[in-house]
Amino acid sequence: MHNDGNVVPLHKVSTDQANRSPLARLPVILLQVRDKAAQQLRLGLQELFDNADDTLFEMADRARNDVEQNLFFEAMRDVRLKRKSIEREFIDQFFEAFVRLAQYDVTQATLAPAVAGPQIQSSHDDLERHLAVEAMVTRVLGRDGASLDQLTARLSALLARPMTNAQNPLSPALLCENFLQAGRNLGVEIKVKLILLKLFERYVLSECDRFYAEANQLLAATGILPDLKISPSRRASDRIDDTPQAVPERTARPSAADVDDSVQEVFAALQKLLMQVRGSVAPTLEPSAPAQPISTRDLLRLLSHLQQYVPAPTQQDEFDLRSQLEQLLTRVSVKSGKSRVVEGADEDVINLIAMMFEFILDDHNLPDSLKALIGRLQIPMLKVAVQDKSFFSRGNHPARRLLNEIAAAAMGWGACDDHQRDSLYLRIEQVVQRLLNDFVDDPAIFSEVLADFLAFTSDERRRCELLEQRIRDAEEGRAKAELARQRVEGALNQVMLGKTLPQAVVEFVQQAWSQVLLLTGFKHGEDSQEWRADVLTLEQLIWSVQSHDEPDAGLRLLAMVPELLKALREGLSRSAFDPFATSEFFSELEVLHVQALQRMGQATEQARSSDSPVMVEVSEKIVLRPAHKAPADNMAVRLPADDVGLLQVDQLRLGSWVEFQEDEENSLRCKLAAIIESTGKYVFVNRTGLKVQEHSRTSLALEFRRGAARVLDDTLLFDRALESVLGNLRQLNRGK
Repeated sequence: MHNDGNVVPLHKVSTDQANRSPLARLPVILLQVRDKAAQQLRLGLQELFDNADDTLFEMADRARNDVEQNLFFEAMRDVRLKRKSIEREFIDQFFEAFVRLAQYDVTQATLAPAVAGPQIQSSHDDLERHLAVEAMVTRVLGRDGASLDQLTARLSALLARPMTNAQNPLSPALLCENFLQAGRNLGVEIKVKLILLKLFERYVLSECDRFYAEANQLLAATGILPDLKISPSRRASDRIDDTPQAVPERTARPSAADVDDSVQEVFAALQKLLMQVRGSVAPTLEPSAPAQPISTRDLLRLLSHLQQYVPAPTQQDEFDLRSQLEQLLTRVSVKSGKSRVVEGADEDVINLIAMMFEFILDDHNLPDSLKALIGRLQIPMLKVAVQDKSFFSRGNHPARRLLNEIAAAAMGWGACDDHQRDSLYLRIEQVVQRLLNDFVDDPAIFSEVLADFLAFTSDERRRCELLEQRIRDAEEGRAKAELARQRVEGALNQVMLGKTLPQAVVEFVQQAWSQVLLLTGFKHGEDSQEWRADVLTLEQLIWSVQSHDEPDAGLRLLAMVPELLKALREGLSRSAFDPFATSEFFSELEVLHVQALQRMGQATEQARSSDSPVMVEVSEKIVLRPAHKAPADNMAVRLPADDVGLLQVDQLRLGSWVEFQEDEENSLRCKLAAIIESTGKYVFVNRTGLKVQEHSRTSLALEFRRGAARVLDDTLLFDRALESVLGNLRQLNRGK
């Protein structure tokens, strides 16, 4: 029996568009296959990019020189900025592949390539990329080729036409092609692209057996070639190696038993550390009472009972899980006449989860309102951990990922936010309440809730990223304008500083020709022929209104004036300068040129002095008025290169969250959205993507020095809590 309600379309817009298209009239069962696979692909891509930062950071840490290290750091920045657009385009192309199934043209059937993928081009980079993809596809086909063949055969029967594996939207070749196309705008070296391809194989292609198994099961259950024997799927925990190093190709994949042993080994190591805190969950009965351990199933029933009485977030501090469970065990023991205790392994899980949530509720990196909500998840998380010990060793465990995604989504909440009206807060509250109400003993609910939550947050993140990109573009535009203004000032001062010139010309240059130079600099650059021509026009203008003693100065001026006037008119026309002011200036310039020719022609002193223009000496540097007021830069403050505040600033990366203490009661959490290198400006936005602060490097360092700013730890919450608890337990062991 199919539960269509569990199908969660992760990219609703693409899905709706595909469904509405008259050419995309696919069978309903095929749409279900598509949506289930899209859900798993989306989770795989999330896992890929979650691990890409760590992998690239490790590569940077092992770099042989500064150039190579900078390559990996720049790649981290580029991948972080473009990950969502890559995810969206990948899913869009995946949906498009299904649309093409409905647009099948018999005349094009013979044109399909035997193996889809990027064509080999002449460059060495393209060849490397092609060989890497070919090796990945070969490995998947060698491992899961039989299941893919069955799926292709069922699709052929369903669509009543012959198909090849290359036309199957779930073929590894097409999936690789989609990933390469989605990431084509990444400005990274081939070395980084090959690393991303390796991660794609580890976190996405490693799930191909699951895609094929579930798709085959769905199709077979609806009568599509039911007699074909479905190949067994590998275990989920057998797919991903959490270590950053790649597994050698010829190394045999671990069996299910090996994976179970690995999980047990991890949990056994945890139990050794937890032995010293055992006995904290015990009923208060006479010591002589016989102890009888309760089964894991009975423990889950007790926890489900307690789950219904988890208090509201405002009363969260009053709820102590271990104390509540101890009281419940005491009542059960009194009724049975025997001391009912929790088994050692289950008690270790209880203690570990309790200590992790103690860390979470005391974590200064989380907003207080979020702590209260997450605290209500303690019993559901405990029940999952009791059932599935891989909860502690699998980074992609749905329950574990849900906790991390909630914490990441709400990192920017501030104390002054109206949480009761905030859509994200309300959605998290719904997630928590659903788990408290509906989760009994089937952990599959976490996968459904996680997929639903990711679909919600992806839309919000997309909106924020668009706003952030607009802010970055605007700030970079302002920075370019500021640099262009400084270059124009430099050109004006180089030509005019120290000279005595007619006031009308000085005013014209400052108000009009400076704008012509700005426009030329923006459009063509400072090294262009157009820029040099406009600067030459400025030099000729200044020369033409000065006094000269050279014998041929008059002839030179007469020869220069026609081209000079033409260049001035063309420049003013390009900058759309006021025509009336232009006409007035040219009239004044004509008079100035006539007077200059008279002076050069040895006119009488009376003639020269009667019409002499108002002259001004350009004794101070010309400063053009900026379009935007720049932030205060604490120019009087000079910090040493090894200043602790500067070191903290230099460690910031795009996407870092920083909390600014505005006063004793109010703080502001914001994300570093842009670093404008040309001006040294750091731009911060709130969690909705709106600009809230900007600092110079020095002013930001001073904020860190006086404790008014601190970087928030945005690493995975579960991993941070687990590492903290294990560190405390190790210290206790060493102290004994």
